Amino acid sequence: MRSRSIRLIRDEFPDPPTRDTAVSHAVLRRVSEGLEPETLRLHRPGDIVAFGPKDRLATGFGPAVEAARAAGFGSVQRLAGGRAAVFTTESIAFSWAIPDPVPRRGIRARFEELAAIMAGAFQDLGVDALVGEVPGEYCPGEHSVNARARTKLMGVGQRVVQRAAHVGGVVIVDHASRVRDALIPVYRALELDWDPETAGSLAAEVSGVTWDGAVEAILARFGTSFELEAGSIAPDTLDLARALEPRHVAAA
Repeated sequence: MRSRSIRLIRDEFPDPPTRDTAVSHAVLRRVSEGLEPETLRLHRPGDIVAFGPKDRLATGFGPAVEAARAAGFGSVQRLAGGRAAVFTTESIAFSWAIPDPVPRRGIRARFEELAAIMAGAFQDLGVDALVGEVPGEYCPGEHSVNARARTKLMGVGQRVVQRAAHVGGVVIVDHASRVRDALIPVYRALELDWDPETAGSLAAEVSGVTWDGAVEAILARFGTSFELEAGSIAPDTLDLARALEPRHVAAA
């Protein structure tokens, strides 16, 4: 039995690089204030490197932003925690804004629920998908989803505010080489150790997996537990996003 309804938004805001993150931030704010319902964003992002709070404090942050730019990627300050992660046009960005009167108590449960949904979706595509950190992965986390315990396919982070939580991240559908090419110089600048061979993709695991097919598999898995209702970004939310954009600028 489906537990609750979730508004599904597939609007894309790839340019400027900060806009997409700011839109998710604005949705989170409005969900926390009771102005908008629980919302899942699922869309195709632009080419960006999303830096976490610890990255911004690193002495190599400026060079890391420059390295991302040299690789053809914009840079943003991410909404959730974690270390630098890459979004490409061959990835799926997701952002789930969940109302909760006491959001901190549900942090682990939300991570586990999202990871299970994603792993199930990848399995439906024929991938040997598992939940857990791969040794040497970029932006490591115990709720990453991997293939064969060898390569990372999905990373997730979380942020809590008053009365709401944001669970967001990225699924790499194809061209994992672009993730590696961006992160190698970025992680070198940040003095972070990782194994580039752990950067994987769905298409590398199962031939023929497409971006649209991966999105539909994810939505089907969400649909087994929730009632998804199509929606779009409200004008007031987009206005708030524009005001929040400066908070997500990653300047060298």
